[in-house]
Amino acid sequence: MIRTGRDYIESIRDGRTVYLDGQVITDGVDHPAFRNAVRTVARLYDFQAEPENLELMTFESPTSRNRVSRYWQLPGSYGELVRRREAITAWAELTYGFLGRSPDHVGSCLGGMVMGIDLFRSRSEERAKALLDYYAYARDRDLFLTYVIANPRADHSKSVSQQEDEFLVAAICDEDSQGITIKGAKMLGTSAILADELLVTTGSPLRPGEEKYAFSVAIPLASKGLKILPRKSYEATAVSQFDNPLSSHLDENDAVIYFDEVKVPWERVFVCRDTELCRAQFQDAPTHMYQNYQAQIRLMVKLRFLLGLARKIAEVSGIISIPDVAGKLGLLAANTAMVEGMVKGMEAGGQWYGLYFVPDRRLLYATQVLTQQFYPEMVHAIRDLSGANMIMMPPSVADFGNPETASYIDKTQRSPVVDSTEKVKLFKLAWDAVGSEFGSRQAQYEMFYAGGAYVTHGRSFQNYDWQTATGMVDNLLASYELPES
Repeated sequence: MIRTGRDYIESIRDGRTVYLDGQVITDGVDHPAFRNAVRTVARLYDFQAEPENLELMTFESPTSRNRVSRYWQLPGSYGELVRRREAITAWAELTYGFLGRSPDHVGSCLGGMVMGIDLFRSRSEERAKALLDYYAYARDRDLFLTYVIANPRADHSKSVSQQEDEFLVAAICDEDSQGITIKGAKMLGTSAILADELLVTTGSPLRPGEEKYAFSVAIPLASKGLKILPRKSYEATAVSQFDNPLSSHLDENDAVIYFDEVKVPWERVFVCRDTELCRAQFQDAPTHMYQNYQAQIRLMVKLRFLLGLARKIAEVSGIISIPDVAGKLGLLAANTAMVEGMVKGMEAGGQWYGLYFVPDRRLLYATQVLTQQFYPEMVHAIRDLSGANMIMMPPSVADFGNPETASYIDKTQRSPVVDSTEKVKLFKLAWDAVGSEFGSRQAQYEMFYAGGAYVTHGRSFQNYDWQTATGMVDNLLASYELPES
């Protein structure tokens, strides 16, 4: 047995509460704001269910014997880590890397937590068992999980407990023999519209006295009292796939999640009122590293796509033979290849964490710093190569249906290598990728999903092997003294 796209679609037709444009939506599966993105995810599941893709994309669950997505596999060797990357790459290629919170992202996060199960056991055997049981539950059903780990704040100069409203940030407001009750808000619920279930925790350090904010739980998105407050849907405003070739079906959306006293049973509670374990679950276990390794694989694919787009723009515009243009493309290609090399370097330099083989932490955090800078450079380069072409496109595909306007399009949208229709298609794609609301959101996501630059730079500083680097300096300094007079 293996989960199919139809299975997935039916599973999220669950009556979850979504607020959009002043209305309450109880079925986002067929809503114009979300239906194409839902079917994009369904395609991922159908792709891995195809017989020729089973070995690449799936493995046999050790408990249910079902075939499930390979990202659930906790790698016990370098080879298994590589095979896992190959599966993640194949999925990312189906969405050109634009689906940042595809199922393999939070699945990787949960896998990192399970690798560090001894940390949970050291604090509570019951909570550790809950985590292991839930991992098996989610894996064997091949569920799509997303998460909310960021905290909304009215005053960013103050900690979560210092906000005017003590329940602005989601917190435990009650606890009994059945479980805990959560009240307040969390962000950023990327793909909350699309996922089966939600991991709720915190990725930011908490202070002593902030125990009620220190929890990790997993709940269905249709849980009573859970409210999904998404941003504007770019899919809803897409005219057609011709006019909006990416946003028409790849808008995963982002949302604030409000917990209106949501009850969570103990079997879904992994951390409870433990600020130290909230920190350790990400930083001492390989959780943060493992989920961001997945993100770098996806971004590697996305950068390849954008590099291909840049070259096509140069070709269609007839400027690829200009030395400066070739040089710009060469630099973009070098940076893109560097990301691929860093991803493979993470694997080749991987290390053992208990029974599991995990990527090299130093190279991962170095790659985050570099890609955070490189993505906006790629966007700027595409804008530069396009010039006015991206904004001088016909308003919509309907213009091709009118013989008069179609004739003017043919006269004015010229290229030395393609016809007018293909030129318009290319530059509408370029605009959607880097210039539209969707494209702007993509840039913001890639620049900040891992944290601000000071955060990523700090992680790189903390994880670099300074002893080796400074040791060489010390050895040289120790090899000579002041010359004798």
